[in-house]
Amino acid sequence: MEVSSPTAAPHGGGAALELLVHGVGGATPQEMLDDPRTVRVTGDKTAAVYRRADDAEAEQHPEDYRDRPIPEAYCWSNLTSGNGSRALWLLLLPFMVVNLAHWMRPATQGLGRSQRLYGLLVRLVALTLTVLLTAAACEVALDLTAWQCAGSAACVEQRSWLGFLSPEAHGWWSQPGRRLALAAAVPTALVALLWYLSNRTWSAYEAQRPPVHGTAAPEPSARDAAAADAARAAGSVTDDGRTKVRPALGRPGFWYGRRLVARLRAAHTAAGFLTIAAALVAAGSDHDRRARDGALAPFGLLLQVTLAAGLGVVLYVVCSRGRSERRRDGSLDRMVINRLPTASLAVLALAVVYAGWSRPGWVSSGPVPGNLSFRVLALAQVALIVALAVTAHVLHRRAAQPRTALRGLAGPAVAMLACALAGVMTGGVAQRVADWLDGDATPGMGGGAIDGPPTLLSWQASVIPLLLVLLVLPVIGLCVRTVRTARALTPAVEKEYGESADDSPRTRQVAGARARAELTDSVPRLVGLISGAALFLGAAAVAGSWISGQVPGKAMRGTSPFLESVAETAQALGSWFVGLGFILLVTWGRRAYRDPSARRTIGILWDVGTFWPRAAHPFAPPCYAERAVPDLTWRIASWTERTGGRLVLSGHSQGSVLAAAAIWQLAPATRHRVALLTYGSPLERLYGRWFPAYFGAQQLSDLSGELHCWRNLWRATDPIGGPVRVPADGDGAEVDRGPLKDPLAYGRTVLHPLPEPILGHSDYQADPVFAEERAELLDRLPPLLPPQRTDGTRVRFAAPSGDGGADQGSAGRSSA
Repeated sequence: MEVSSPTAAPHGGGAALELLVHGVGGATPQEMLDDPRTVRVTGDKTAAVYRRADDAEAEQHPEDYRDRPIPEAYCWSNLTSGNGSRALWLLLLPFMVVNLAHWMRPATQGLGRSQRLYGLLVRLVALTLTVLLTAAACEVALDLTAWQCAGSAACVEQRSWLGFLSPEAHGWWSQPGRRLALAAAVPTALVALLWYLSNRTWSAYEAQRPPVHGTAAPEPSARDAAAADAARAAGSVTDDGRTKVRPALGRPGFWYGRRLVARLRAAHTAAGFLTIAAALVAAGSDHDRRARDGALAPFGLLLQVTLAAGLGVVLYVVCSRGRSERRRDGSLDRMVINRLPTASLAVLALAVVYAGWSRPGWVSSGPVPGNLSFRVLALAQVALIVALAVTAHVLHRRAAQPRTALRGLAGPAVAMLACALAGVMTGGVAQRVADWLDGDATPGMGGGAIDGPPTLLSWQASVIPLLLVLLVLPVIGLCVRTVRTARALTPAVEKEYGESADDSPRTRQVAGARARAELTDSVPRLVGLISGAALFLGAAAVAGSWISGQVPGKAMRGTSPFLESVAETAQALGSWFVGLGFILLVTWGRRAYRDPSARRTIGILWDVGTFWPRAAHPFAPPCYAERAVPDLTWRIASWTERTGGRLVLSGHSQGSVLAAAAIWQLAPATRHRVALLTYGSPLERLYGRWFPAYFGAQQLSDLSGELHCWRNLWRATDPIGGPVRVPADGDGAEVDRGPLKDPLAYGRTVLHPLPEPILGHSDYQADPVFAEERAELLDRLPPLLPPQRTDGTRVRFAAPSGDGGADQGSAGRSSA
C-alpha cells in the first residue's frame, strides 16, 4: 500500500496535474490523497479517479494552482480484490500461470516463424490443461463414483446415497452406461461454468476500447503494418521517433483482443465437452467390442470418427489464430464462436444417448475403460515443454540480453510449473475422493471396495516428497547466503550513516533488510530448479506407471525390503501432500470469500499475475490492465487536450507498470507533455527480466526517449522495486535516483526522536526526495498557454472529461 502526502511542488508554469496510481494491495482514495474528504471525479465502483473535495472544481480556478499540482488518485484495487467471489479465482491458478508463459517470449530480432511457433506451443500447453481439468472431473464423477463405487456392493453399503445406482437395486439407473451418462452432468456443468465466467468477466473487465484518433496515435494501415513488421524483422529502425517501429505495448490492439479470447473460449469449451463425450464413448465402445454387439458398434465407431474430427477442428482454431496487436480485434468469427461449442455439446448429447442405451449384460469392474488419457496428456505436455524450450533458446540466442531470466527459458519453466500445479490440483481431488470412497483401505493397493484412480496419479504424487527433498538444499543455501550477505553489508551501513552508526542491532537490522531484498534476484534460479526437477520426475512417473501398470507400493513388491518401504512411504506421503495442498487451496479460497483482509492478500497475487491479457488460456482470471490502461490513457489524453496543462504520472510498484503501459498508448504529442515518476518500480527488475520482449532494455530506453522526462526512485531495502537501468535523457538527467536512504535516520535524533522504521517497498512519499523530484519534473515540463478567444481573452480551463468530448459540468465529473 502506498500513502501519498501531496505537497507544494511546482514553482510555476501553469496548471499541473499529479495523477497517482497505487501499487499491489491497493489503497483507498483517502490514503492516497491524505484527506478523509474525497469525491469521485470519474469512473465507477470498480475503478475510478478521485480528488480531494476541495479540489473537485480545480479547473474552474486555475489561479489557485499556479504553485502546486492538482492531486488525483486512480484506484483500481477492486479490479482484483473486490467481492468475495473473486477468491474462487484461486482454482484457476494453473490457467493464469500458463498465460504468463505466453508473454515471457525472449526478445529477438526477426525469426517471425519461431516467434509464432512459441505462441502456438504455449496455446497448445494451455489446451492440455483444460482437457486435464475436464478429465479429472470425469475421473471423479464417472470412474470413481459412478463406475467403481456404484458398481461395488461394499462401497454402496457405506454410501447409501448411491443406492439407486447399485446393480443390486435392479433399477433403471443400475446399468453402467446409464450411471456414466448421469454422472456426466458434473463435468459438463464445470465446463459450462468456466465458459460463463470467461464470457462474463470479459464484459466486466476487458471490453474497454482503447483511445483512437485525437487521443492516441491512429491505427496503421495494412501496408504500414506490413512495412513495420518487415523493418522490425530486419532490425532497420531509424532514430527518428516518427518512423520508429511502435512497441508492442503501444499498438492499438494490444489491450483489446476480443476476437482471440472469443475464439479460444469457444475452442476450449468444445474441447471440454468433447473430452466428456470421449469418456462416455470409450466405455460404451469397449463393451460393444467385447460383447460383439452388432447393433451399437457402428454407432460407436461413427461417434469416434466424429470426436476425432471435432478434435481436429479445435486444434485448427487454437493453432490458426494468434494475437493481433496492430489493430483491435473488434470483429468476431460467428461461425466458430457460436457453432463450435454448440456442435460439441450436440456430440456430447449423442454420446450420452449412446452410453445410456440398454445393455442388460454390462457389468462394471476395475477402472473405467479409456483411463489412459492421463498418460497421453502427460506425454503431450512433456513433449510440448521440450519443444517450447528449444524454440525459446533459439529466440534468445539470436539477440541475447544478459539480464533475461533463465537465459530465455523463463517461459518454458513457467509453463512446466503450470502443468505441475494442474497435476497437483487434479491429482489431489482424485486421491482424496478415492480415499473417501475406499474407507480405511489404500486405493490401488488391493483389498478395498474400489480399485482407485489411474496409477499415473499415484506415481505423480509419489515424486512430490522427492521434489521437496531436492528443494531443501537450495533453500538452505539461500538462507546461508543471505546471512553472509548481511554480514558483508554491515561496514557499508556503518559508513553510510557515519559516526552515529554505533548500534550493532540496528546495523544488523538494516543490513539484514538489504540482504533479504536481494533474494528477489535469486527467484529465476529457484524457478528453473523446480521446473527442471518437475519435468524430469514427471517423465519418470509416466514411465513408471506405463511399465508397471501398478501403483508404486505394489510395483515394488518382491524387491528389497528397503525399496518396498521407500515406495510405500513415498506413495503415502505423496498422496497426503497432494490432498493437503488442494485442501489448503480450497480453504484459503473459502477464507478469502468471508474475510476481506485475506481477500486483499489474494488480490496482491492477482495484481502481478493478471496484468497480461488472456492470450493463451481464455479461462484464466481476467486481465485488469485491459480496463486500467484504457482508463489511464483516456484520463491523461483528455485532461491534457482539454486544459493544455502539465501532467506528472506518479506510479508506485505495479502502478508504475500500468503507468508505463498507458504512456505507450498515448499519441506522441501527448506523450511529450507527460512526466513520469516511478518509485518501488518492478519495471526492469521483474518485468524487464521475465518479459524481455515487452519491457526489455531497448523498450525501456525508447520509452525514456519518448517521454519529456522520467525519474525513478528506489531503495536497497525494497524486495520488489529497483533501478530501471535506462541511460540519461537528452538533457543529461539520470532517470534512476537511488538507492534512497532507508531508514531516514539511524537512531534517535532531535528531528526523529522515535526510531524510524525500515520502509522497504512502501511509503516512498515519506522521503523528502520524493517532493523534490516531483517539483523538478513539473518544472521541466513546458508550459502551454490556454487557447485564445477571438476577443483576445483567455479561455478558462474546462472540466476534466473521460470521453474527451462533452463537458460534464463544473464539478469536473465525467464517465470515462
